[in-house]
Amino acid sequence: MNVKQTNIFRRRVKKLQKTEKIALDKAVNEIVANPAIGEMKVGDLAGIQVFKYKFKTQLFLLAYEYVDDELLLTLIEHGTHENFYRDLKR
Repeated sequence: MNVKQTNIFRRRVKKLQKTEKIALDKAVNEIVANPAIGEMKVGDLAGIQVFKYKFKTQLFLLAYEYVDDELLLTLIEHGTHENFYRDLKR
């Protein structure tokens, strides 16, 4: 399976602390093992799935798109719930 990152995702990951990156890596590994684990969105965000995970007490969301035909997983956005969906629509 090919895993790609958008530029926005890459920039946000650069700003994370080491322990936050470890938690993110675990979440990505869970998605790679089972791409259907995330919640499928509808409407403006059709085709995008969101996986929720916790780091310490904070809830983080990870948006991704999975194309089954090409076995391609694209990591789109990562962050807390505040303004997450608004930024994802852009």
